[in-house]
Amino acid sequence: MERISVLLVEDEPTLAMIIKDALEAENFTVSIASDGVSGLEMFLRSDPDIIVSDVMMPKMSGLEMVQKIRQTGAFIPVLFLTARTSADDVVEGFEAGGNDYLKKPFGMKELVVRMMALLGRIGVQGKAIPAEYTVGKYMFTPARRLLTYLPDGESEELPNRESEILKRLCANGNQTVPAKEILLDLWGDDDFFSTRSFQVLISRLRHRLSKDPGISIMNIRGEGYRLIC
Repeated sequence: MERISVLLVEDEPTLAMIIKDALEAENFTVSIASDGVSGLEMFLRSDPDIIVSDVMMPKMSGLEMVQKIRQTGAFIPVLFLTARTSADDVVEGFEAGGNDYLKKPFGMKELVVRMMALLGRIGVQGKAIPAEYTVGKYMFTPARRLLTYLPDGESEELPNRESEILKRLCANGNQTVPAKEILLDLWGDDDFFSTRSFQVLISRLRHRLSKDPGISIMNIRGEGYRLIC
């Protein structure tokens, strides 16, 4: 099997080597950068499949590094490692261009599963998931966050959190996705403000999918949301 290349950006040398050894045992190839500046430089001169990055680092934070990477137009998946777990911190990570985050301390098995999910190799239940989803008259490409209306070929890049919500709805087919599960995954909290923000993004997704009247995102009261198409 082809080895997956990882750019690991972590300023704690011991933790970086532990992660490197664990990932290489799982058939990954790992390059290490110790801060955001060197991480950006390594990204620009190499072609990794995925970035795993700490948030708080010297010289340049992981957030700033990923913002600069996104400015190049790169769609590479990014997983943040962070001890900062407030809702605002999580939202900041997604807005900077991250695709997922993992709270420190974490287990190596969970790290590998999260990475493979971002790469489109497995789903959250260990099932294979496609690189693209057909949603009525739309095509959704999670790795690039692209939603394409097939009749005219028009595409738009979704913001991170909208893309993550749609990915979860698509991956679960005709099943209801619990609202609390999405809130805890993407906001780190299910309080009033997080819930309200989530509802706003659901409304935006409904609008983006509105060219196909056969598509609906149903609110199953007291449970969650289901994608019907």
